[in-house]
Amino acid sequence: MDNQSIIWETKPFHALSLETLYKILQLRQEVFVLEQACIYSDLDDRDQQSVHLMAWHGARLVAYTRLIPPGVTYTEASIGRVVIARDFRNRGLGNELMQRSISELYRLFGQQAITISAQQHLHHFYNRLGFAPTSEPYMDAGIPHIRMQRGPDTIK
Repeated sequence: MDNQSIIWETKPFHALSLETLYKILQLRQEVFVLEQACIYSDLDDRDQQSVHLMAWHGARLVAYTRLIPPGVTYTEASIGRVVIARDFRNRGLGNELMQRSISELYRLFGQQAITISAQQHLHHFYNRLGFAPTSEPYMDAGIPHIRMQRGPDTIK
């Protein structure tokens, strides 16, 4: 499989079909709840306000983020629920997912700072994308996290 066979799609919540919403929640559960053994409240009332960026391989959702407007989670826009199906990792898809997420956030909300809550073990990955730590590590749902921010004029 190469990344050429991936189809990218961005939709606001109200435009998601029930089938697509099911696949989003299924992928998030597979990775965050089952694989990472993390018990947390996934349904946090932010999905309805977010735009959803999806990567499809045929009918299968293989990568996803939600793009959160400024003022919902943080003062700044945010990228959350960054997830890639286990068998699609280590193919550069994570980098492409984040680059597309950043570009789409800029298109939707203007070029501004982006704040994320990153799993601490991934901080080097996000740092390569222009994000810098803005907090000390903290626990979120039993997993160490760190808040990071990317400036509005960061070029990566």
